[in-house]
Amino acid sequence: MKINRRLVLLVTAPLTVAVAFSVLALAPATNQALQAGRLTSMVEVADRASELTYRLQRERAAATALVSEQGDAEEFRLRAEETDRSIAGFRGRAEGLSAVPGSARGALDRIERFAEEMPGLRAQVRSGSSTVSALAFGYRIVIADLNSYRDGIAQADGVDADIADRIRAAAALSEAAEHTAQQQVTVARAQAAGGFTTASQRTFDAGRMGYTESIGVMFDLGPGAWRTWLERTLSGAQALEARRLEDEIGRTGTGKDITVTPKEWQKAANDRQELLRSVEKRVDAAVRAQVSDVRTTLVWTAGAEVALVVLTLVGVVVVAIRLGRVMIRRLRDLRNAAHEVAHSGLPTVMSELSQPGALRGATPEEVARRTGDPVRTTGQDEIGEVGEAFNAVHHEAVRLAAQQAHAHEQLAETLVGVARRGARLTAVMVSELDTVQRDEADPVRMKTLFALDHLAVRMERNTNNLLVLGGYGNARVRSADVGCSTVIVAAAQQIERFDRVSLGVIESGIGITARAVHDVAHILAELLDNATRYSPPDKQVGVAVWRLWDRAVVQIVDEGVGMTAERRAVHNAALREPQAGIGDVRSMGLHVVARLAARHGIVVELRDSSGPGTIAEVTLPAKVLALDFTEDRGPSQGALGNDVGYETPRPITPPGPQGRRQPARAGERPGHHGTPVGAGIGASAGTGVGAGIGTGVGTGGDAAGAGAPAVGGDREAPPGHERPRDDGPGGGARDRGHGTTPAPRPARDEPVSRVAGVSSSGLPLRQRRAPQQWPAAGRRDGAEQRPGAGSPRPSPRRRDSRQVSDVLAAYAQGINRSTNHRGRSAPDDHTERTEK
Repeated sequence: MKINRRLVLLVTAPLTVAVAFSVLALAPATNQALQAGRLTSMVEVADRASELTYRLQRERAAATALVSEQGDAEEFRLRAEETDRSIAGFRGRAEGLSAVPGSARGALDRIERFAEEMPGLRAQVRSGSSTVSALAFGYRIVIADLNSYRDGIAQADGVDADIADRIRAAAALSEAAEHTAQQQVTVARAQAAGGFTTASQRTFDAGRMGYTESIGVMFDLGPGAWRTWLERTLSGAQALEARRLEDEIGRTGTGKDITVTPKEWQKAANDRQELLRSVEKRVDAAVRAQVSDVRTTLVWTAGAEVALVVLTLVGVVVVAIRLGRVMIRRLRDLRNAAHEVAHSGLPTVMSELSQPGALRGATPEEVARRTGDPVRTTGQDEIGEVGEAFNAVHHEAVRLAAQQAHAHEQLAETLVGVARRGARLTAVMVSELDTVQRDEADPVRMKTLFALDHLAVRMERNTNNLLVLGGYGNARVRSADVGCSTVIVAAAQQIERFDRVSLGVIESGIGITARAVHDVAHILAELLDNATRYSPPDKQVGVAVWRLWDRAVVQIVDEGVGMTAERRAVHNAALREPQAGIGDVRSMGLHVVARLAARHGIVVELRDSSGPGTIAEVTLPAKVLALDFTEDRGPSQGALGNDVGYETPRPITPPGPQGRRQPARAGERPGHHGTPVGAGIGASAGTGVGAGIGTGVGTGGDAAGAGAPAVGGDREAPPGHERPRDDGPGGGARDRGHGTTPAPRPARDEPVSRVAGVSSSGLPLRQRRAPQQWPAAGRRDGAEQRPGAGSPRPSPRRRDSRQVSDVLAAYAQGINRSTNHRGRSAPDDHTERTEK
């Protein structure tokens, strides 16, 4: 689960609890506000009930006068219309009530039924079929229900005690007004009957007492201002006149005529009812205003509490989101910085530090400070401490890498120093060998000298390996391109078992550029040495070369036990991407080949052979190949591994899979698939190529002649020495200079085919040409000897054929001694091969 979800869950739990408790805390205030709202609605209905009561009292008085023949029908009709309008307003208000107390709800139901029965009652009044007593009783019931509703709303839930008392006080005032209205009806009925009866007298007196009691209840429950309103209102002339007439009527005895006329009494009673109604309106307005104020206060209080809780929750959420976003952003920045350092920054720094000269004289601490801090998220909290710790780890990793790069540079410098000293010592040894070999004629000593000469060639290759691992290359640069076959022979002469290398199909016209000759020969020498070491000692290692579009492919085939696919994949990966470090000493050749190949864009790949062994395929790109290169087909071909008189082999085998030609098989003999390089080397009598790439790539043992550029340099034979003819394998004179120069090609009118036939494998069988004379050696100072150029040389000292034979025999024995008597012969067990 991501950190943002964890933070959301972490904040949601306390917020849920806070919301739950907030709801519980807000419930009372909200409930009180709702109850106050309901009470306000009931009080407004009570105002409508008070108005309806007044209209019913006026209608009752008109109905009583009409029935007792003291009024007219028009007055009753007007009062009935006013009552109907009041009933409609009352119903409209009462429909929206909710949570009405039980007594008030019953009163509302009874009032609704009376409203439905009103037309029948009015019909009785108009017809005169109802008595005054029955009529007064019908109106009295509904008016009592209206007052009961006003008194019942004081029992609603949540009503404050002070408000409840005021509601009861207002209801008491309505009852007082009802008592005076009943007195008006009682007096009118007595006037119609000719005086009070005992019952009517008691009713009249009860009305007066009821009024007094109701006014007393109002004074007790209501505030003092209400009493003041009532007293001031009833202190006027109209109220005093009504009280005077009431007293006068009350003093009239039973069975006596009432001296007050009905008209006077109706007017005085109506005036007093109007005055009481005015007070009643003020009291109802006061109750309604108080209830509205309480409701407003409760609503505002509840709203404030809700707003406070909501704002608090929103604030908490906003603060949590802001802090969470900041925390998440810092964590993401830390994660992104860590990913960038792990997958991009640190590998890039390591790759830069692995390159030679990456430090540029800076100390590891300076390099670490120069890379800077990858994490900007720092601070005093734990996230900042993690960022600082990550910066410290990155700083230490870069410092250690720089320290390791510094150690590698020191080791590389040590290797280069050792290699250069070894090269100088080898050069001195080669020079001394040259000096000794010039005039040496003793076959025994010559054998030893030739063995030392071959060891010097191999020592120089190992020295060049150290230079390559140290980041340097061969300092010698050639001035002319060299044929591919010549480079292969030069590479073969740098290994221990050169006699096992057999040249297969080598397509003509393939040359190596001068700047890449030494490195290509070095690559082939390492691959040939590896092939001869890890293949049976009685098997040949085949080499084939052909052109493939704009590239050239060199295949080295051995018949060893090969290697597993996994190990071959590991070696191919190492060949594709050379290590920047010194590398494993046990596989030094692999690292050297990888570095040299990467330097020129050469692709080296180990492939599985169709039979036993392994194929090392070297693909030379166009920039390594010499354009329009023409090989010399003269006598120097003996130095390329062919016998004298053979032309350069031409590819006549059909292409193999994927457009590649089939490589030459190891173990093939001259005249079949290929020519053993050992034969050519034996024929060359150990020439400048024997000195290896360190002193220049030569062609073999051909004497320096005129008319062709030297392959390994321009070194001439010393004065007094004679170059022997190449009379077959082992023939030829020794020239330990920078190289030899091939002899001029014989003049002929037209080319003559030298192909005698084709073998079963498809390789050409060539016929031998007659031996030719080697031209005299060039000058010692290294200049080329061209036809007709320069002054004539002094005649060298001649040797007889016996001396030449003894020298060549000593050379062959020295080569065999260097390879077989030093205890370093190739392993003959068939274990899995390992790159050196």
